[in-house]
Amino acid sequence: MFGALVLLGAGWGLGVPFNKIAVTAGHRDFGIIFWQAMVAAGLLLPWMLTRGGLPLHRRALALYAFVAVAGTLVPNFASFSAQRYLPSGVSALVLSFIPMVALPIAVLMRTDHASPGRLLGLVAGAVGVALIVLPGDALPDRSMVPWVLVALIGTVFYAIEGNGIARFGTAGLSPVQLVAGAVLLTALVAGPLALARGVFISPLRVWGQGDWAVLAGGVLNVGSYVGYLWLVGRAGAVFAAQVSYLVTGFGVFWSMVLLGERFSPWFWAAGAVIFLGLALVQPRPAPVPGAAGEALR
Repeated sequence: MFGALVLLGAGWGLGVPFNKIAVTAGHRDFGIIFWQAMVAAGLLLPWMLTRGGLPLHRRALALYAFVAVAGTLVPNFASFSAQRYLPSGVSALVLSFIPMVALPIAVLMRTDHASPGRLLGLVAGAVGVALIVLPGDALPDRSMVPWVLVALIGTVFYAIEGNGIARFGTAGLSPVQLVAGAVLLTALVAGPLALARGVFISPLRVWGQGDWAVLAGGVLNVGSYVGYLWLVGRAGAVFAAQVSYLVTGFGVFWSMVLLGERFSPWFWAAGAVIFLGLALVQPRPAPVPGAAGEALR
C-alpha cells in the first residue's frame, strides 16, 4: 500500500507544474476548469452509465452543486489566478494548508475536536505562512505576497467541502457518483463563464504545450482523486491522509525538475514548519464508509 501512496502523491503533485505551464501559455481560470471538468466527465460518466446512471434526486443535485462550487469552481478559480504570478513550488506548498484550515472549520461544525497538539499544529501553519509572506526571500518578488493570500482562498473552500460532506453525508451516493455529478455540473457552469470572460480554449487549432498541459492536468486530477478514494477504501482514511505530504513534496520536486525552479532557505524553512503542522493536525482515526471501497473495487 505504501507504493500506491507514493504513486498517488507523485501523480497528484505532477498536476501542479502542468497547471503552471497552462497558465504561462496564456490559458485562464474558467477555460482550464471547463476542459479539465470535461476530461473528468468523459472518463467517469461512461463508467456511471454501466452502473445504472447518475442519481438525480433533489439531495443528489444539491450535493453535486455543493462539491462543484466549493470543491472546484471557487478554489480552482483562485488557484489558477494565483498561479499566473506564483512559482509552481509555492502553489504546491499552499496546498498543504488544507488539513490545517479544515480543523477549525471541523471544530465549529462539531465533526472533529481540537487538542493541544492539534492547536500547536495550527500555530505551526501560521508560522509557515509568515515565513513565506513576511520580509525575507521565500518569494522571488514581494509583489507575489497578495497572490499567496489568493491561493489560500482555495484551501479554505477545499476545507469547507470536506467538512460539509463529513457533516451532512453523501445521500447514499458513492464517491465516484458524487465526483461524476459534480464535474458534469462544473462543466455546465464553467463553459458559459469561460465564453463570457473571453477565456474559452478552442480545441480546433494546432495544440501547443499549454493545451497538452490542460489535458494532462485533467487526467491526473481525476485519476489521482479516484485513486485516493480507492486507497481510503483499502487502507483507511488515516493512512490515505498521508498523501498530503507527498502531493506537496512531489509538487515541489516536479516544479524543480520540469520548470527549473529553485528555492531559498526561507522557503525550505517554511516547508519544514508547515510539514510539522501537518503532522500535528493529522485526522483522528475513523471507520471508512463502505461506499468508498466498494465503488472502486
